[in-house]
Amino acid sequence: MRILCTVDEARAALQTARQAGQTIGLVPTMGALHGGHLSLIERARAECDVVVVSLFVNPAQFNESADLDRYPRREQRDRELAATAGADLLFSPAVDEIYPAGFSTSVEVLGLTDRLEGAVRGAGHFRGVTTVVMKLLNIVSPDVAYFGQKDAQQAIVIRRMVEDLNMNVSIEACPTVREADGLAMSSRNAHLNPEERAQALAMPRALAAATAAVKDGELSADVLMATAREAMSAFDVEPEYIALVHPDTLDPITRLERPALLAIAARVGSTRLIDNLILDPSIPVKPQSREATIACSA
Repeated sequence: MRILCTVDEARAALQTARQAGQTIGLVPTMGALHGGHLSLIERARAECDVVVVSLFVNPAQFNESADLDRYPRREQRDRELAATAGADLLFSPAVDEIYPAGFSTSVEVLGLTDRLEGAVRGAGHFRGVTTVVMKLLNIVSPDVAYFGQKDAQQAIVIRRMVEDLNMNVSIEACPTVREADGLAMSSRNAHLNPEERAQALAMPRALAAATAAVKDGELSADVLMATAREAMSAFDVEPEYIALVHPDTLDPITRLERPALLAIAARVGSTRLIDNLILDPSIPVKPQSREATIACSA
């Protein structure tokens, strides 16, 4: 695996592959790689001729400087994991390579970004996300870019940006990867102490409770969200939001008549976590553990 640190290096390294008509896959990450990231790299490896992993902690998408400062950074370990998972190139630029002196341009998707994560984290969060992703897509020019379903709103926003701007890249949202007890893998999980790690199970348990309610025939959005909230309260966790929304527009729904996105966010200690799944009233849920139900649905 080659390590590239500048835009010029990245473009030069990909020129031969592009001229040869090889398919290029991009997995954008902020490092602190875990099983979820590795599943994206492995998916790209299975589907593309050349796999590029970007490793860049994007300061523009953090609305709290303390959150940026404590974001885990494990560059040497990340390099080893990316190589093992099948990356051909690791693009690891410095901040001033992405945001050089005088940088004054941003990309913004309106509407989709003013709710859920946008409502909590502010307009600057998604503006930072879309701007850096646009830059990465322009630098690498991949055929396919891979994102995790755990960050469902992010994937929806990026897909809208790509469609609106007629960009020639396919955006793939891959299933959430979970720990054995159902907790969604996240770089932020490293900040949880043992007591908080147990409390964090409020997230998958909330999704499982709503899934079980749908299995029992419940279709009211208010009831399903209340069911999820009650499951979280058992862990003494108060959600920042619980929302049942259209999976493409993020518009709130009142009744589950077609597949919808159930999204939740909460702070456990000082760590902010998000999770989601698609609730589908037309597909019977097979009898199995709640954790397994989540793993199959997310």
